Amino acid sequence: MGDGVRREAGRVLLVDSAERVLLFCGADPHRPQDGSFWFTPGGGLDPGESHAQGAVRELSEETGLVGVSADDLGAPVWERDSAFEFESTLYRQHELFFLLRVDGHVVDVSGFNDLERRTVHAHRWWSLADLERTVDVVYPTTLAAELSRLLAQGPPATPRRVASDDAV
Repeated sequence: MGDGVRREAGRVLLVDSAERVLLFCGADPHRPQDGSFWFTPGGGLDPGESHAQGAVRELSEETGLVGVSADDLGAPVWERDSAFEFESTLYRQHELFFLLRVDGHVVDVSGFNDLERRTVHAHRWWSLADLERTVDVVYPTTLAAELSRLLAQGPPATPRRVASDDAV
């Protein structure tokens, strides 16, 4: 597999007025034995996109939330590097996470691309208590503790480095 595909990603911590965070559940179709995992909206950047622009695009495509701009996201709150295998390709990904609060939102996944339709099979709004109790795999693995800190203390002056979660 070599050094893997290096890519940049923008992700969104979409938090509603009940302090719940939206997560998607998916699985690698090439490794069904590994089970499923939960993750935040977002993904790889298109050429020329900033992290915030990519996060906004992904948020629109994956959740149907439109009318959000890169300026609405503000500065990134978390930073993470991860290495993982997906569909037999090793990725080495650098991610910036942005916090976006909404009153509420009915998720619309009609903008999913083919890959997302094949690999993402659920979405859910998670409370901190649910995240703390779950035995499901959630990325980043420190999401519950980090989100609790973020919601209590507010955005940091510079992005906080969170768990790398290397899965290879």
